[in-house]
Amino acid sequence: MRPYDALLLVSFGGPEGADDVMPFLENVTAGRGVPKERLLEVAEHYHRFGGVSPINGQNRALVAAIRADFATHGVEIPVFWGNRNWHPTLREAIESMRDAGVTTALAVLTSAYASFSGCRQYLDAIERARAEVGEGAPQIDRARQYFNHPGFVEPMADAVRAALASLPQTLAAQAHLAFVAHSIPTAMEAASGPGGHLYTAQLEEASRLVAEAVGGGHPTSLSYCSRSGPPAVPWLEPDINDRLAEIADSGAPAVVVVPVGFVSDHMEVVYDLDTEAAATAAKLGLPFARAATAGVDPRFVAMIRGLLLERIGREPQRALGVCGPAHDVCPEGCCQTRRG
Repeated sequence: MRPYDALLLVSFGGPEGADDVMPFLENVTAGRGVPKERLLEVAEHYHRFGGVSPINGQNRALVAAIRADFATHGVEIPVFWGNRNWHPTLREAIESMRDAGVTTALAVLTSAYASFSGCRQYLDAIERARAEVGEGAPQIDRARQYFNHPGFVEPMADAVRAALASLPQTLAAQAHLAFVAHSIPTAMEAASGPGGHLYTAQLEEASRLVAEAVGGGHPTSLSYCSRSGPPAVPWLEPDINDRLAEIADSGAPAVVVVPVGFVSDHMEVVYDLDTEAAATAAKLGLPFARAATAGVDPRFVAMIRGLLLERIGREPQRALGVCGPAHDVCPEGCCQTRRG
């Protein structure tokens, strides 16, 4: 059991002003062949919100909540935060850790699922940042994926119940639960996990666990949002807007959109779901509610402490459903990219 002297929250990052938007998007898409026109289109999503993504503010709130939880429960290690694509960068975070004398840290990713973009790319970014920092950079391990941890599932289920309660009672009883995650290329999904196709398997299990906890026998579906990249490259489908049309055609009286693929309300949620999907539902005449994400729910924050303590053998691993806890250490070749 490796002792840890820090926890590192690792996230995607986001712009915090209009001048940040295009440099941020260029960082995100570097080497991926995304057309300039698509970047300009996505940039407009951010400019609708003053060029500010909510993700950094939400991560600050999460870091503060983790620190408070640690202090309450006697976990006496510092909490750092670094992003893959924007400030504070992973290099900046690791430099701060080195300067504070940290030697070994556990990284918790703000991604609950296995995939190249949701796990392996973060691990590669951590190792690049460690190499850039050089001598004295701490060793950093990754906490396991937590898609089926009760600290993630239970807040999501309560959020769905609250969204259902916001609908007229006559509609809520038969409302469709439309679970949504970030789309990724189908080739990337096929390579996710040690045996492939782990991204969709984990999403399906998380969706099932949340729906089961909510109860009521609601019809459910899984769809995707935030597709990007060259049009010729296939990505996971259907898009949530296409799914909403199917749901309306099925005769469902209402829909609750559940952002099961996200842990906080960042841009893909506030634009793709709260703006675009809500507008689509309105055009279809389909009553719409959106469930909240886990955010800083105390159970989610306590889960992060639990991931740390289980890793050093002080708490048992917790997982709901049939999949069991995800692996702590990625097998060789896990979640690599596949091109073509």
